[in-house]
Amino acid sequence: MRAADALMESLKHEGVDHIFGIPGGANLPTYDALVDADLRHVQVMHEQAGGHAAEGYAHASGKVGVAFGTSGPGATNLVTAIADAMMDSVPTVFITGQVRTELIGTDGFQEADIVGVTLPIVKHSLLCTEADHIPQYIHEAFHIASTGRPGPVLVDVPTDLSKEEIEYSPPTGPVELPGYRPNLEGNSKQIRIAAKAVANARRPIVYSGGGVVNANASEELREFVTCDNFPITSTLMGLGAFPADHPQWLGMLGMHGTRTANYGMDEADLIIAIGARFDDRITGKLSEFAPNAKFIHIDIDPAEISKNVPAHIPIVGDAKRVLPKLTREYRSLQTDTARLEGWWSRIKAWQDEYPLTYEPGTEGEIKPQFMVEMMHKVTGGDAIITSDVGQHQMWAAQYYGFNKPRRWINSGGLGTMGFGLPSAIGAKVACPDEEVVCLAGDGSLIMNIQELATAVNQDVPVKIFLQNNGYMGMVRQWQELFWDERYSGVENGPSPDWVKLAEAFGAKGLRCDDSADLEEMMEATIAHDGPALLDVRTSPRENCYPMIPAGNAARDMVG
Repeated sequence: MRAADALMESLKHEGVDHIFGIPGGANLPTYDALVDADLRHVQVMHEQAGGHAAEGYAHASGKVGVAFGTSGPGATNLVTAIADAMMDSVPTVFITGQVRTELIGTDGFQEADIVGVTLPIVKHSLLCTEADHIPQYIHEAFHIASTGRPGPVLVDVPTDLSKEEIEYSPPTGPVELPGYRPNLEGNSKQIRIAAKAVANARRPIVYSGGGVVNANASEELREFVTCDNFPITSTLMGLGAFPADHPQWLGMLGMHGTRTANYGMDEADLIIAIGARFDDRITGKLSEFAPNAKFIHIDIDPAEISKNVPAHIPIVGDAKRVLPKLTREYRSLQTDTARLEGWWSRIKAWQDEYPLTYEPGTEGEIKPQFMVEMMHKVTGGDAIITSDVGQHQMWAAQYYGFNKPRRWINSGGLGTMGFGLPSAIGAKVACPDEEVVCLAGDGSLIMNIQELATAVNQDVPVKIFLQNNGYMGMVRQWQELFWDERYSGVENGPSPDWVKLAEAFGAKGLRCDDSADLEEMMEATIAHDGPALLDVRTSPRENCYPMIPAGNAARDMVG
């Protein structure tokens, strides 16, 4: 068969059902093969959005997301999505067309060295130099993307190789790659040492990250945390792995986390980090981060352990396999069940003194925090929520209250504005029976608003709740607090008319500017049987608190 047809057979063998992308000259053979393949292609309006849709698909389903792009600008348009997937460890495969092999290196029309361009931002990349390699590389790409620490893999396919006739047989065994053997089980001796350290701790805290969600280890995390009365906090990417309504939950930590979570980390004597990487939004001023704590660090990626914070007890392994062993070891020890009472008294005092709250607005005013709370009420707290990046993202993390994993999809590491809508489309394609809501900011939504056409054309009934405050809100907040109110480039102005814009794309457009009407308008948006956008006019100068100013310690929170 043609190599392009073998590529399709390889995708089907890997369990692919959906692909996001745009055709072009260099990947026309691939799109020709797609005509006869039993796969759904979701044609997006921009390659970056196709990449984000593949990310949303992967986040929501746990499967590998797939995006297609042609050579040159088609491939370079995928770069932001590739970098985003790398930062947030999203299992994705990006398949790009390339110019004919004899043109590579000649600056041919629509040529770009996409392998070279993306080398620092992929887990792995593969440039096909022989047609026979194409199906093999696809299988290897899926294996690498989905095992160990997940991440993006790029496969670059010259157009002339796609048209060659090759022999293809589906693989009969697992992919074997010399030198690539992720350690899954964890060192048993280190696990025993960790269990003893937990048993001796008087002020322990569990710090979970997105790696727990990626490992599908939420049940194992809950089992460990509740095997004793351990307090637990989570990163932005880890929300939902432990239920937000559980009494042991302290809320999110980090720059816009709760005071309780951040103060708890600051005073802990032992921090059990699971699938988290101690990034700067968590640690603040690194030299003053958790000054009294020892660190147990469980992560499948050995490069993350001790990268930012030295681990006293490192455990390299898959959280889903390591956590049950740690739980068993801990339960086998004779522990003082009363030793945590003083710690919890301290924690409860913080919770009482510093609840997560906000000032109520004037009559009719829609506070953004209230909007998130109403969104939780209208969706029953069980929708898949995607977000763009900025204040609305942080308010969602603070006030929505996620009780299940894979219900919260956002760009955490790269912080990509324009991520929300295309990722919502990907999530809805992956989970058609789930309610999918994109919480957007007006500064972010405009960056990929063309994907409303994708939602309408492809019959993907996502809902958009727009926090419209007329600003790039988080940048405005920083300029207010740290740049002497010297505002520059942050006003979005009154345009566009979001209702008319939604209608121009064929979606339903609604607007709400009174808090008394918000619940009814949200319900009407959810009830609409197609894509719909609700433009909510929120308080324009509201700041997102609490907050650790960049480079400060957790104990220096403001707001």
